[in-house]
Amino acid sequence: MKNELIGFCLMIFGYARISTNDQNIISQIDVLKAAGCEKIFQDIASGSKSERPGLLSLLDILRKGDTLVICKLDRLGRSLRHLVDLVNTLINQQVDLISLNDPVDTSTPQGRLCFNLFAALAEFEREIIRERTRIGLDSARLRGRNGGRPKGLPKKAMPVACAAETLYKERKLTVDEIALQLSISKTTLYSYLRHRGVPIGSSTHPASL
Repeated sequence: MKNELIGFCLMIFGYARISTNDQNIISQIDVLKAAGCEKIFQDIASGSKSERPGLLSLLDILRKGDTLVICKLDRLGRSLRHLVDLVNTLINQQVDLISLNDPVDTSTPQGRLCFNLFAALAEFEREIIRERTRIGLDSARLRGRNGGRPKGLPKKAMPVACAAETLYKERKLTVDEIALQLSISKTTLYSYLRHRGVPIGSSTHPASL
């Protein structure tokens, strides 16, 4: 354990998270207690879920000089970018972070260096997303479209439109069968396909029958 790495601090807090009720959080709690955590916060939430009342309560009470201990980095952040943002917040508050199963301990120079590498990767990831978005928008403009959601298509209809496109392109169901499966009319189905830029009317396509 890293008890010896945890120097003087006001309090040592622990944070544990599992993704579903089917998982057991006790093992994380036992490890955190063994690491010297005086109070442990916990959540049951998937990695991508933003609602984490336990984490929010913990962040609200952390003070300068405190230490936050986790078992693994993926227990803390929803994504690499979110993790970096959280750790930067802790550093600015002068709260140390120790991950027991990762080479991260922001109370040491080596740990801070490792975190900086994570931060660089997160920035690289964000730049890649920006570049892909730019390429996608440029491609859409070349096809005569505007960026974002197709005009006139409600946001709540987007998942159905995506499903319609997928089913139509699979070439296994007729238009009537697709419309029935999605609980929409044929007119609405054709409207969704046009909004998705899907060519319609091929005589060899079973969906056109």
